[in-house]
Amino acid sequence: MIEDEAQARAYCAGRFDAAAMDRLERFIPLLIAENEQQNLVSKPSLENVWTRHIADSVQLLDYVPRETTAPWLDLGTGAGFPGLVIALVQPDRPVMLVESRKRRIEWLECVAREFALENCQVLGSRLETVETFETGIITARAFAPLGKLLELSARFSTRSTTWLLPKGRSGAIELAEQPSAIRKMFHVEQSATDSDAGILVGKGRPAQR
Repeated sequence: MIEDEAQARAYCAGRFDAAAMDRLERFIPLLIAENEQQNLVSKPSLENVWTRHIADSVQLLDYVPRETTAPWLDLGTGAGFPGLVIALVQPDRPVMLVESRKRRIEWLECVAREFALENCQVLGSRLETVETFETGIITARAFAPLGKLLELSARFSTRSTTWLLPKGRSGAIELAEQPSAIRKMFHVEQSATDSDAGILVGKGRPAQR
């Protein structure tokens, strides 16, 4: 379990090259500055930005199959977690960020330009209006309750899609409320950044209602 900021930064440094770490180091002050202009994340969370936002995003890579090449789709990406962080540390991986709020869209596009992230595309609209395409990974942090999330995003998945859904304390409860087919698709993994949080990890295409 990651217990402090030094451990969180070391956790990232042990995974990525110097160029990726430099991008993360440069990204953090941009995030802090923009947070003064719009409420991207809670101010207290910035005191533990490596733990709460960077390492919390990076840990999802532990559950990505090596053979995955299809795009990473991040739903309701907000300030860029986890999708923008993934694009920063893996600039060869195609990442699609779905965000409908105008000022956040502008922020995401600005960061993508700042770091020349040709792999990162901001889909500035509601998920319901995004054209369907096949994905390798679907992530969402604080986007919607599990049932609604799957209802909205199932059309982007295939039998080989991996779902990575940080759900805090509610993950196991939300999963238990789903039909048996969904419960069989997913399991709960312990978060590396929060002893009380879990990550719903799933594989496949949920049946659309």
